[in-house]
Amino acid sequence: MTYQKKIPNTLDCGAVLTKAVLHGKWKSTLLSLIAEGRRRPSELQRIIPGATRRVLNVQLAELEQHGLVHKIVFGQLPLKVEYHLTSLGQSILPVIAVMEQWGNAHRAELTQALAAASTRAAT
Repeated sequence: MTYQKKIPNTLDCGAVLTKAVLHGKWKSTLLSLIAEGRRRPSELQRIIPGATRRVLNVQLAELEQHGLVHKIVFGQLPLKVEYHLTSLGQSILPVIAVMEQWGNAHRAELTQALAAASTRAAT
């Protein structure tokens, strides 16, 4: 049996839509890296060593489903795959930049708050 939320998300709020599209530990990082020109899955894997290949593939597939990236498969052996941002993907880059600026500006207090929350959850 699969889990179903008791109260479904309403997608009539722009913030909820944005969070739904960016939900995933590596999605904003993937979008930023692809925008910088790093387009091959192996390149992305090297730059994000903390992410497994499977997780990156799942999140890239979701970004493709949401229309933020376009996957190109070259008909050659060995198989070559590249990801490119769509215009929709380009349009979310300023949002990611503002999120990064906010996180960097409040790093000390956020790090402290997250560490305290982690400690409380462990006890």
